[in-house]
Amino acid sequence: MTFQRFLQLCAGRTAQLLNLSALASDAGISQPTARNWLSVLETSFIVFRLPAYSGNLRKRLVKMPKLHFYDTGLVCWLLGIRAADQLRSHPLRGALFETWAVTEILKNRMNANRPGGLFFYRDQHGLEADLIVEQGVRRRIVEAKIGQTPSADMLDVAARVRSVLEKKGPSEILAIYGGQNRQTRKEGLLLPWNQIPEIEG
Repeated sequence: MTFQRFLQLCAGRTAQLLNLSALASDAGISQPTARNWLSVLETSFIVFRLPAYSGNLRKRLVKMPKLHFYDTGLVCWLLGIRAADQLRSHPLRGALFETWAVTEILKNRMNANRPGGLFFYRDQHGLEADLIVEQGVRRRIVEAKIGQTPSADMLDVAARVRSVLEKKGPSEILAIYGGQNRQTRKEGLLLPWNQIPEIEG
């Protein structure tokens, strides 16, 4: 039952920084065992680690990766979520949406034979962007917002990250949100959840 407990603990950490020591402690196993089990989950395409963005700002940035699952349905099952009503009020609802959005972008890029180039941003002051998509000199800063009502403040964090990264060149910013209407604001783009493939490039 220990491995099952480990998997459930991983599910509860989706879209969070991966602290392997804390994960091993909570699972009641050694850190080498936790590392080996995590490797099995990665090899089985159950989880993946999203690396932290570095670049020239390396000294200011958090270096731990984020943990994500390829299948948010599996995460829901492991967390005991069996109905949509449960999901609407679940404390990890936002994290699940973030994992789903990041994973869809990853899958689209892999299908287009463009693996890599995906990171998250977090500095030591807690400023964080869910995803940075890089390809050549192009960069998109992406936020995943579960809310269904579009608003300009969904782009606020991405705009702050853009201002930090401006020395590395211009960045587009957008928020993927839970609503239906695509909107272009002066700050950036609000993209409905069902239009994610449009940013695969």
